[in-house]
Amino acid sequence: MRSGENVYFEAICGHVSAAMESPTLAAKLGTTTHLSPLLRKARRLGLGPRELEILAAQRGCRHYSNGTEPEQPLASESELSNEELALALLSTALRYDPHSIRCGAAMLSAPGNDPRRLARMAVMERCVAPVRHVAEAGQRFEPQNPFWKELVAALPVVPPPKSGVLPHPTRFVAMTGFTRQGSGLVVEWQRPTATQTKRRRD
Repeated sequence: MRSGENVYFEAICGHVSAAMESPTLAAKLGTTTHLSPLLRKARRLGLGPRELEILAAQRGCRHYSNGTEPEQPLASESELSNEELALALLSTALRYDPHSIRCGAAMLSAPGNDPRRLARMAVMERCVAPVRHVAEAGQRFEPQNPFWKELVAALPVVPPPKSGVLPHPTRFVAMTGFTRQGSGLVVEWQRPTATQTKRRRD
């Protein structure tokens, strides 16, 4: 039987090895990559970076779906909540991928997410910078949505992230130049649809 120390050592080695294979968001931002409890929980569920993106698509992020996701959800909301999924995708300990960040941005304002709980979790996960970046973008594009105002207010103030690392705010929205009334710019924040999210709950 392996001792607790050996298991802990193996977990750390696995985490460091994965971090060495590709740079993390933290490394890109110029900060230290931490051991993320949330990503460890995701890995116990068999969810690596790619699986987290697939799960976001399964939960209604159709904008980021490639149409090949399995019908059976990779994890239920009781196993990994929408709030946890959002922050896992925005975790600075995750390997750097702008697509993961965009998926996390979409999941951040999933129906039912609590802004104050998200802020507390962001502090624990050391991902305040990307979460605040997304929240400020959401407030810019949806100024009448109280969710963004509450989230920004609940988050600690941190220095702006290094330029060019996080996706530009326009990457979190869909824009079209045509409406039913004719030409005209329409901007829509990307988030999971409520119907799909509800259907995939336990």
